[in-house]
Amino acid sequence: MGKTIITHLLEGTPKGIQSLQISNKNIMGFVIPRAELKKAKQLEELVGSPCLYILIEESEAVKPKAYLGQTDDFLERVYEHNQKKNFWDKAIVFISQASTLNKADILYLEYLGINHAREIGNYNIDENKQNPKHPKLQRHTIDTLNDFFEDVRFITEFAGYTIFKSSSNRNDKYEMFYTKGRKSDAQGFYSENGFTVLKGSIIASTVVNSFAWEDKRKKFIQEYTETIQDSIMLKTDYTFKSPSTAADFCIGSSNNGWIVWKNTEGKTLDEVFRKNT
Repeated sequence: MGKTIITHLLEGTPKGIQSLQISNKNIMGFVIPRAELKKAKQLEELVGSPCLYILIEESEAVKPKAYLGQTDDFLERVYEHNQKKNFWDKAIVFISQASTLNKADILYLEYLGINHAREIGNYNIDENKQNPKHPKLQRHTIDTLNDFFEDVRFITEFAGYTIFKSSSNRNDKYEMFYTKGRKSDAQGFYSENGFTVLKGSIIASTVVNSFAWEDKRKKFIQEYTETIQDSIMLKTDYTFKSPSTAADFCIGSSNNGWIVWKNTEGKTLDEVFRKNT
């Protein structure tokens, strides 16, 4: 089923403040660059509105930083963060268009957000020192807030941030591809997001002398793998921007990912996705 997102560029530029709404939904999201905090004071919707918010680092780090919080007054709270937290570049704020969220509701949304972000592990959320507890709410309220949080996840991903994005939600529509080389044994799938290498894939322990991004690969291995019986194994799904980058990471050498990833019939990614289109 399709969805319609209404995007309003408040300053007429894609780099400025944006509001994001899902058609026929109660949620409204705002993407606010740190440099535009003064202009954010003009957002009347945020005045006195209980909200969930995320502070996001935009960097080339293997695992960028993020911080999740809730507040009754975002504009006051974000200025505190502006003084005390150096890492973040953008804030994403979520409110109810119908003003139906209360303090207990946003505490529950914060609880969901922090737990999902930690479980998925795409961002470093060590800035969240506390482990929020599950607030006591009525069942129908929890169901409503779970639906609201699914919209939070959708808007966050639409804005380009994978803090709540789990590539394991792949269903059966994605065909599996495999590669082996230099003692690696990896599997994954190709989608609109890139090439996802799956949890449990075995990664080559070394790289060839000519490997171009050895230091970054070492950081990936430190963050996303574990050693089991002398094998380096991916401990979570990870989506790379291209099949070749995914193959390079797994094998530890330069590869044409369109050729080295093959399905169970021995057909390459190139044959399945490019020569049959």
